[in-house]
Amino acid sequence: MDSEDTPKTSSNSKRSRSSVQSSVSLYAAQCDKCLKWRVISTQEEFEDIRSKIIEEPYYCSRRPQVTCADPADIEYDSTRTWVIDKPNLPKTPKGFRRSLVLRRDYSKIDVYYITPLGKKVRTRNEVAAFLKANPAYEGTVSPEDFIFAIPKIMEDTIPENIVVPKRGSTSFNGKKKLKTMQNNDQSNSQSES
Repeated sequence: MDSEDTPKTSSNSKRSRSSVQSSVSLYAAQCDKCLKWRVISTQEEFEDIRSKIIEEPYYCSRRPQVTCADPADIEYDSTRTWVIDKPNLPKTPKGFRRSLVLRRDYSKIDVYYITPLGKKVRTRNEVAAFLKANPAYEGTVSPEDFIFAIPKIMEDTIPENIVVPKRGSTSFNGKKKLKTMQNNDQSNSQSES
């Protein structure tokens, strides 16, 4: 992915607001027929697939010259940390960008939106305040267009040396259909500090 989507973290505990980047390094969708994972090239394409995955399941044939007979683009395994978004989340409003940041302790994903002016907003109240302060965007989007649902971290893909506080089971047996996933690669963010 481009450097814009490359994870960025700081070695100290404070991060400047402008330096926080999405920790998503790869987007993938699972074929509803063969269950193979296909890499999705952009966040926008991924959000389009995710926004209607229940009504329009993803199939390998959606990509030109790709069939279920072709090998998977990526395997679900513990070589990277995987997270799953809820199905049918609406697409991010035009001009804004959804950012997911995996916490260093792997306990949670933080969901932010980056406004067209580069401001990070964390809640619908912050979105409303941004819209009020920037009337050019009022009427084109509303706070209800922003979904702060937290993706589920797949515990069986968290590095073995990480101890995560237990909050309930999020294990995955590898055979269940997950529809769409976003893949977080925390090891990349640590090496690019």
